[in-house]
Amino acid sequence: MSNFHLAGIIPVQKSDFSFNFEWPDCMMPISSNLTAIERSVMECAWAGCETIWIVCNDDISPIIRHRVGELVQDPVWLRPMDTYPSMTRKPIPIFYVPIHPKHRDKIDSFGWSIIYGALSIFKISIKMSRWLVPGRYYVSFPYSVYDPSIVREHRLDISSTTGFCLSHEGKTIKDGYKLGFTFDKHDFVKYRRVIRKEGTGLYKAPTEGLYPREKHPIGQRHTARFFPLEKIFAPTNLDKSKVVDLPWSYPIDNWDQYVKWMGSEHQSLIQRPNKLFLSYREWNDIGVDNDEQ
Repeated sequence: MSNFHLAGIIPVQKSDFSFNFEWPDCMMPISSNLTAIERSVMECAWAGCETIWIVCNDDISPIIRHRVGELVQDPVWLRPMDTYPSMTRKPIPIFYVPIHPKHRDKIDSFGWSIIYGALSIFKISIKMSRWLVPGRYYVSFPYSVYDPSIVREHRLDISSTTGFCLSHEGKTIKDGYKLGFTFDKHDFVKYRRVIRKEGTGLYKAPTEGLYPREKHPIGQRHTARFFPLEKIFAPTNLDKSKVVDLPWSYPIDNWDQYVKWMGSEHQSLIQRPNKLFLSYREWNDIGVDNDEQ
């Protein structure tokens, strides 16, 4: 499909792990001069995403943006042997999406940040052009470490109407493992239905009359914000998806697992790429001369 748009989603919000540093958990270093979220940006670029959307609230987006920037180059189109290499490059814009205030502390689980990210991408894209609406979304988690370039050879499968999913030792996103996967608008409806039907609100369903009057007990209010990934993404159909098994993968969503990764034999295999691929960049302002900046 010539107009197929693959959008990358990197969920950052609601990562209440055990690092407790002054910076967001997604900015933990996983190698020399390389943070976890930058590895996810690399993965989205290798996967062939035309846009990358980082889901994070305004309280942490400035520090992430200061490190990541507003664009990354598509590594497949970095061809130094071309006559005019700069003319053949394909920059990938990076956007930052905050969770809507009405969802915070109600349904804003880690899985919901993925669902809301897809919803925001759709609403923004459809206002500009229906040709910009993503045909599929690729999710990369900054809280797992594996070779981001492994998805390079599967770009055609990722940018297709069929599903794609990474696995490790037989475990996938259906098991709550934070490994890359894709979903489309039909999957989106299934995921959102889990939140809406199985999650509770502030009030119980009315037994009489039109309006609810009785509140849930304190421990049973807004339960969707505690839903794990395996519950939200249980409707994922792996039978119709291409599943690629990873040779190695390390979760880094807690300190013990992080230490295990840093002391592993694979740690030296993850390196920061050259500056043409990944470095801080901003888009030029429109209608402003360079002398005025």
